[in-house]
Amino acid sequence: MRKFFIIFFYALVGLIMGAIFFSLFATYSIGDRAGKVVKFSKKGLAIKTWEGQLFTGGMAGSGDGDMASPHWEFSVYKGDDEVLKAITDAMDQGYRVKLRYEEMYFQFDWRGDTKYFVTDVEKIE
Repeated sequence: MRKFFIIFFYALVGLIMGAIFFSLFATYSIGDRAGKVVKFSKKGLAIKTWEGQLFTGGMAGSGDGDMASPHWEFSVYKGDDEVLKAITDAMDQGYRVKLRYEEMYFQFDWRGDTKYFVTDVEKIE
């Protein structure tokens, strides 16, 4: 009986650790958004995160009165200096960019304000 409880305990710990790992690192989707960066700032009281806003242009309606926002909010992983510089340059110089992002399953405040994390920036000519 003792052996059963030991195996059960390790299985339970393994499941809990797997769920934690999944919630922190699993991506729901990967995609691109294009537009002009209109806002980019470092926010937070104790834990600072980089947050931005991309103007994608226009208003999109579904035909039943619902309108989609032309602004898309995103976060940048801490320490991703190449992406930080590219976004800052795009905003300073005012050119359009294509942002490649990963959408996470869950949002955690210490990691960013959104579930969308930009991983690459490409200038649109």
